[in-house]
This record gives sequence, C-alpha cells and structure tokens, in this order.
Amino acid sequence: MEFVLGSILIGIGLAMDAFSVSVANGIAFPKMKFAKCLVIAGTFAFFQFAMPMIGWLLVHTVATKFVIVQKFIPYIALGLLLFIGINMIVEGFKKKKEEVEKEEVLSIKTLLIQGIATSIDALSVGFTIAEAGLLLAVLESVIIAAVTLILCIIGVKIGNKIGMLFAKKASVIGGIILVFIGLKIFAEGVIIPLFN
Repeated sequence: MEFVLGSILIGIGLAMDAFSVSVANGIAFPKMKFAKCLVIAGTFAFFQFAMPMIGWLLVHTVATKFVIVQKFIPYIALGLLLFIGINMIVEGFKKKKEEVEKEEVLSIKTLLIQGIATSIDALSVGFTIAEAGLLLAVLESVIIAAVTLILCIIGVKIGNKIGMLFAKKASVIGGIILVFIGLKIFAEGVIIPLFN
C-alpha cells in the first residue's frame, strides 16, 4: 500500500508539466473532441510510463553515460517547449477571424515533442527505482502513467472551457503557457541548483 501511495505521489509530481501543457492544448484547441483529448492524455501517459523504464534500463546498462546526459535534460525540455510555444504564438497572431471558427488540429509531431519535453525529467525516476526489480519498476511506471492520464484529461477539459472564452487568441495563450513551462523546467533544473 505504501508503494502504491508513493507511486501515486511521484506520478502527481511528474504529471504537473504534462497537466499544464494539456491545459494549454485545451485552450489552444477549444473545440477539440473527446477522442482527441484521450489521444493527448494517452500520449503524455505513454511517455510518463516509458521514461522511468528507460531510466531504469539505463541504470542497469550504461549508468555512467546516463549521468552525463541527465544534466542536459532542462536544456532539452526548454528548447522543445520554446519551439512549440513560439510557433503557437506566431500562428495565433497570423490567424484570420474565420479560421478561429474551424476546429483546429494538434499535429502528431507537436504532440510527440510535447510528450518528450514534459516527461524527460521522469528519466531520473529510473535512478530512484534502480534497486527495484523489473516487475516493481513496471508497476510504478504504470501507476505514474495512470495518474498522468487522469490529470491530463482533466487539464484538457479545463483548457477547453478557458479556450472558449478566449477563442480568438487561444493559440497565443496556449503558446505563452508552453514557453513559461519550458522556462520553469529550465529554472528548476539549472538556475535554482546554482543557489543551493
């Protein structure tokens, strides 16, 4: 029971960036169908499952090389989220009034980049579960993924409600949120540790 509760809490912590991006996606695409909402949440959940498992595998195979890569994680997340966020802001300003009325589509490429950017920090969870056997590592990753799935569905739905209120500039607002999330990940991974 303690293991499950601990995994849920880790899942909530790890899912916060994915939740925020889900809200941003919901704002940017307010007319999104529920099936698309599930695809978004499912993508984030998949990456939140995969990253701890990849981390676990790396620890059990090439741990020293993983330590070198780990310090670049905040830079990678910042770069990916800035790229997507700035594109959304630019597209939002380019949009004509009639285009706002159409249902918009979030591309698979963009969604995959978001999934990687928001879950890359979960690689380090592989270190914390390195002592565990494969079965426990898989179980923890599944719990993290389930928590992420639920939170991201909620996030998209919250974003949809907000997006309907600001339909004309929804993409701009969503893009700004992504930029701030990228800066937050970077600050937590690079700037704050400098002062500790």
